[in-house]
Amino acid sequence: MFRTALRNVLAHKARLLMTVLAVMLGVAFVSGTLVFTNTISGALQDSSAKGFDHVDVAVQPKFQDAEGDRVGKAPELTQAVLDRSAKVPGAASAVGVVGGFTAVADRDGKLIGNGFSTLGGNYWGTEDPRYPLVSGHAPKGPGEVLIDSETAERTGYRVGDTVRLSVDGPVLTPTVTGVFTTDDGNVAAGGSLTLFDTATAQKLFGKPGTYDEIAVEAKPGVTQAALKDRLDRALPAGLVETTTGEQLAEDQAEAIASSMSGMRQGLLVFAGIALFVGTFIIANTFTMLVAQRTKELALLRAVGASRRQITRSVLVEAFVVGLAAAVAGLAAGIGIGAGLRALMGSLDATVPNGPLVVSPGTVVSAFAVGVLVTMLAAWLPGRRAAKIPPVAAMSSVHAKASAKSLVLRNTLGALFSAAGVAVVLAATTMGGSDGQAPMGLGAVLLITGVFILTPLLSRPLIAAASPVLRLFGVAGKLARQNSVRNPRRTAATASALMIGLTLITGMTVMAGSLQKSIDKMAASAIEADYVVSMANGNLLSTDVEEKLKRAGDVTATSPLRNSPSRIGGQTEYLTGVDGSAIGELTELKVADGSFTVDGTRVAVDDTTAEQHGWKAGSAFTVAYEDGRKQKLTVAGVYEGNEMMRGIMIDTATLTPHQSDPADMQVMVKTAGGASDAAKDRLEKALGSNPAIKVQDKKDLSREIAQMFTLMLNMLYGLLAMAVIVAVLGVVNTLAMSVFERSQEIGMLRAIGLDRRGIKRMVRLESLVISLFGGVLGIGLGVFFGWAAGRLLGASMPTYELVLPWGRMAVFLLLAAAVGVLAALWPARRAARLNTLQAIKAE
Repeated sequence: MFRTALRNVLAHKARLLMTVLAVMLGVAFVSGTLVFTNTISGALQDSSAKGFDHVDVAVQPKFQDAEGDRVGKAPELTQAVLDRSAKVPGAASAVGVVGGFTAVADRDGKLIGNGFSTLGGNYWGTEDPRYPLVSGHAPKGPGEVLIDSETAERTGYRVGDTVRLSVDGPVLTPTVTGVFTTDDGNVAAGGSLTLFDTATAQKLFGKPGTYDEIAVEAKPGVTQAALKDRLDRALPAGLVETTTGEQLAEDQAEAIASSMSGMRQGLLVFAGIALFVGTFIIANTFTMLVAQRTKELALLRAVGASRRQITRSVLVEAFVVGLAAAVAGLAAGIGIGAGLRALMGSLDATVPNGPLVVSPGTVVSAFAVGVLVTMLAAWLPGRRAAKIPPVAAMSSVHAKASAKSLVLRNTLGALFSAAGVAVVLAATTMGGSDGQAPMGLGAVLLITGVFILTPLLSRPLIAAASPVLRLFGVAGKLARQNSVRNPRRTAATASALMIGLTLITGMTVMAGSLQKSIDKMAASAIEADYVVSMANGNLLSTDVEEKLKRAGDVTATSPLRNSPSRIGGQTEYLTGVDGSAIGELTELKVADGSFTVDGTRVAVDDTTAEQHGWKAGSAFTVAYEDGRKQKLTVAGVYEGNEMMRGIMIDTATLTPHQSDPADMQVMVKTAGGASDAAKDRLEKALGSNPAIKVQDKKDLSREIAQMFTLMLNMLYGLLAMAVIVAVLGVVNTLAMSVFERSQEIGMLRAIGLDRRGIKRMVRLESLVISLFGGVLGIGLGVFFGWAAGRLLGASMPTYELVLPWGRMAVFLLLAAAVGVLAALWPARRAARLNTLQAIKAE
């Protein structure tokens, strides 16, 4: 039986090719995902580990939890703590570290790196072992700076040049006094690192006289654990915490692995979709192969083969096919992983350099997926073939689906579909994260139910195309009959395309609806002409608003300034605004009282007011971040949204209680409204700073749209894999259908249907099946998009369902194109059949 199985594989090489390709694509996606994420994770871990080469023990401030009306915060690491750390027995050196975001402009005035990887720090003394100097000397004073060698090479900056940079808003123009080397992976990936002398860095990063961390290096022979114990005994208990360099490296590695797991899971979901679609093709292929060999299997049964041996022979075929597909898929997956790594580099993504990682787990996963998926898909056709009685098979009485089995299938499909719709509808009423899991469960139930019902649905839906098919004469009529001749095969072929288009359509509906709702939110909440913020989302210096006020045509400005506080034993964030201008810069619907922010009167969003039981006129006591208390009065309750919410308080009241005030963003209104000239004036007033964004409402919407568009395009690319597999399924089905109907095609040729008519018949059959899958997919996608929108609408009042009719038409045309392209080879093969040989074919 084993030799028979191998002979059958070799005898049907062409027919199994599409199956091999389908499995190979799925395996390639899985292995490519694992190679890519392991490579990125390994590079990040190696890069972070290098950062701890000069750190045996790190001393960090220990965050103090909030107690009573006191706001929790971290204590400061002062010079005294640094000096005490350096004097601990066993410590060779102790270096105070301070740093943060530092935007550096290239010679064209553009930001180097992507914002988040442009960092700055302090250079310790006249020599710092962490950063060996290549040229020049250490910086001294606020007018000098060091740059890394990679940035110097990319930008052409040399010692003596002046650079433009910014830490929190204002533009600085220090002189480059030296160039250093670093193992920082972010720098190697396109970021930048600038170093100031310690006093300047402390001032720029808002840490005058203090440090973010103290890095202690041990003397030779002193272990990290021993040095940690000595530091714990010497330093103030409860105010600082110590961590060994080894532990820091391990924690960083775990954090990187955790951050990569989300990307890996997301990519593997799409790999699973491709494999799920491929499973239909595999099952379809083996069903048809078994059906074509019914007499052969019957003879084997007649000469003594058992049912178990018949099933086993089919599984051996599947094993060989799966093994071949797994080998090819693994090789292709390694290429995909390398390609994705190169693509991220070309898109200026900040990823450190590192070798391609092909772990044993990736190899095992590739072979497990390829072989197991193929064998599982082939098991049911093999089992079904073994049940055919030898006498019935010899008489060509193929085991067609009985009426009882069809009733059972349709009943099961109806139950699954009804349960899926019910769960999805129930999930839409839950709102927020509570409805996500039920929504996912309902989607799986509904898709499964529709898949089971597809044979039943195929007849009426394909019959609806009859008037159009009649226009093509005999070829059209035959195409319709062939499409419904084997409903299960048609269903399996169409379902592969249906799943891909369901996901694509659903995500397109959601993305368009979300974009529309955000546009409405921005238009209804913000009356300001411009919103000014940092390129990387960091806080702005208060100097930025002062400079904007002095710009021409500016009529009103207001910062949005966050500050922690304690209200009723809970931590609440206050939003500082200019009370005299905020009403002119926003358009928020007031639910109770008046929108007044002045002195001790505040405006509160409806969610916060409901949580505390406040209404207009309510009074409450707030403890500011400096510990002082004040009684505030709710002047009004407004309807909050994702862009504007919280307790708004006048900055004149809030700022005296802040140790280091800084703004999230600044809203600006100009006399002539938003225009290119006004935007240019504002940018020049800020010194043409590359670190600062000046955006009008269109820019804000465009930025959000870019995020959605990028995500959507990535998902389209990933789902294209499932569509490609679906195309292979259509080709496979048609090719085997042509083989099965060789005698019939020969008879049609004999009675006068020419080769062109044969080609047209096969193409129309393919077109009808593909459009059937496309209609089901788009319909389900719209339903899921609507349901997900209802779920989001609970937290986004401006949400509005938008049906992208144009894109849905494109998706339907895509389904039609799939049908036309998939039919090219089978149609040509059918037309080239020799008439006499086809008539004699069994």
